[in-house]
Amino acid sequence: MFASAVLFVLAVLLFLLLFPIHRSKNFPPGPRAFPILGNLLELNLESPIADFEKLAKRYGNVYSLFIGPRPVVVLNGLQAMKEALVNKAADFSGRPQDLMVNHAVIVKAHAPGVVLADYNPAWKEQRRFGLMTLRNFGLGKHSMEQNILGQTRRIIKVLEQSVGESMDPKLLFHNAASNIICQVLFAKEFDYEDEFMKFFVGLFHETSKIINGRWGMIYDSMPMVRNLPLPFQRAFQLFKASHERRLEVLAENKKTRVPFKPRHFIDCYLDELDKRGDDGSSFSEDQLCAFLLDLHFAGTDTTANTMLAAFLYLMNYPQIQERCQQEIDKVMDGKDEANFEDRHQMPYMQAVIHEIQRMANTVPLSVFHCTTKDTEVMGYSIPRGTTIIPNLSSVLSEEGQWKIPHEFNPENFLNEKGEFVKPEAFMPFATGPRMCLGEGLARMELFLITVTLLRRFKFIWPEDAGKPDFTPLFGTTQTPKPYSVKVQLRNNEQN
Repeated sequence: MFASAVLFVLAVLLFLLLFPIHRSKNFPPGPRAFPILGNLLELNLESPIADFEKLAKRYGNVYSLFIGPRPVVVLNGLQAMKEALVNKAADFSGRPQDLMVNHAVIVKAHAPGVVLADYNPAWKEQRRFGLMTLRNFGLGKHSMEQNILGQTRRIIKVLEQSVGESMDPKLLFHNAASNIICQVLFAKEFDYEDEFMKFFVGLFHETSKIINGRWGMIYDSMPMVRNLPLPFQRAFQLFKASHERRLEVLAENKKTRVPFKPRHFIDCYLDELDKRGDDGSSFSEDQLCAFLLDLHFAGTDTTANTMLAAFLYLMNYPQIQERCQQEIDKVMDGKDEANFEDRHQMPYMQAVIHEIQRMANTVPLSVFHCTTKDTEVMGYSIPRGTTIIPNLSSVLSEEGQWKIPHEFNPENFLNEKGEFVKPEAFMPFATGPRMCLGEGLARMELFLITVTLLRRFKFIWPEDAGKPDFTPLFGTTQTPKPYSVKVQLRNNEQN
C-alpha cells in the first residue's frame, strides 16, 4: 500500500515536471508553471510582496504567473502602471469574476456593488451616483469635518483614560473610521461596544486576510477544493451574515423614510430607485446592499490601518513627531479645532502624512483588474479576460521615483524650499477610472485626526515593547502587527 502511494506521488511529480503550462506567443515572461498548481509553490502565500519584487528583477516590470491554471499578469513600476491603467484604461479596467471574493460577496448579495463590478455602463452609472451622493453628504464640506472631529473627540476620551500607561490601539481607529462612514450611510453612529459595530469591524479584519491570503489563493487556483470544509468557508459565512444584517438595516430605514427627503445614503439610493422605476437600469435593493458593504468596508479598513501605521512610525521617529507638533502649534495658535484647509499652511505635516501612506502600503495589490479586450502593455500581448495585478508596492518604493525609496522620510514629499510636493508615483489609492471612491474622505480623516491628536498628546514607544517591527500583516488591506502605545498629555497652553 505504502509503495503504491509513493509511486503515485512520483508519477504526479514527473507529470508536473514533464508537462509545464506554456505561455502564448508574446505573453509576458515568467517562471515555469506546472499543471494544476501553476506557480503557487514559488510564492509565499502569507505575503507574496517580496516574491513579486524578486520576479520583477528577474523578468522585468511586466511578467506573468499562473495561479493554478489561471494566467495572471503583474504590473510593476510607474511606467507600466500608467500605460495600462491610465493610457489604456478601458482595456484594463475590468474585474475578474471567478475569484473567491466574487463568490463570497457578489453571490451572497445577489449584486456586484461597485468595487467588484465589471467595467461596463452599469458600473459607471453606480460609481457616478456614489461620487455625487458622497459629495452631497458633505465630502469636502464643513459638515464632514465636524463628523470627523466628533469621532476624534471620542478617540481623545479613550486616550485620556490611558495617559501614562500603555494601551492597545488596534480597534480604536477602526471604530472611529467605521462611525464616520456609518453617519454617511445610515445617519447613525454606534457605541464602540455595540454588537453591530463589533461585527463589522471584525468582518473587515478577518476577511481581508483570507481573501488575498493563503486560503484565498488556494480557493482561486483549485476549483476542486471549493466545497471542502477548509478555512476559506469562514469568509463565506461572514459575508452571508453581513448581508443579512444590511437587509435588516435597510428594512428598518424604509419604515421611517420620507421619499425625496433623504437623511443618508440609503434614502438617496431609494429615491433614485423610485425616480427610475422599472426602467431596466442597474439600480436595485440588492445593488444597494452590495454598495453599502463596499463603502463601509473601504471607508473603515484602509483609513484605520493607515492611522495605525501613522502612530507606529511617529512613536519611533520622535524627532519627526516633535517637528509636526511645532508646525501644528504655530498654525493652530488661537484656534479651537483644525479644519481641512489648514493643510495648506502645514507642508511638513502634509509630507509626513503622505510618507506614512507610502510606507504603510495599505492596499499593496490594489483590487485585481481584468482586461476587457485583447490588448498590449509595454510591448506584450495580453488576451481579453486576463487577470491583472497592479503591484502598487512596486511604485511606492520605486528607485528613481523617490529621494529615499526604502526608508521612512518626509523629505520624499518636500522640495528644496520645504514646500509640499506630491510625486507622480504616489498612488496608494491606485490610479485610473477604478481609483478608490473614498479617497477624498480618507485624506480628510487622516489629516484632521492626526493633527488633532498630535496637538493634544505625545505618543511614546513603551520602554518594555522591544524593537518595533514595521513589517505589515499581508491582506487585501495590510495592517501593522499588533503594538502598544504610551500616551502623555502635552504641556502647552492650548491644552
